[in-house]
Amino acid sequence: MPTQYIIALLIAERDRLNRAIEALQGAAKRPGRPPKNPLAASATPAAAPLAKKRKRRSAAQREAQAERMKAYWAKRKKAK
Repeated sequence: MPTQYIIALLIAERDRLNRAIEALQGAAKRPGRPPKNPLAASATPAAAPLAKKRKRRSAAQREAQAERMKAYWAKRKKAK
């Protein structure tokens, strides 16, 4: 067998394997703007740090904040 023929067969097999791996892993590419650093795109999403949980405020805390902001804006309006 000629060497070029063997190389063509190996390349075709490699392409089939790559397509099979991509299909099993799911869609790795997301729609949208590509990243500036192409090496960062190859990082696995599991390696990303977990997002911090938000602290929730009670109704009383929200009301107190609203009163503080009303006083703040009243003072600012009065200064003008």
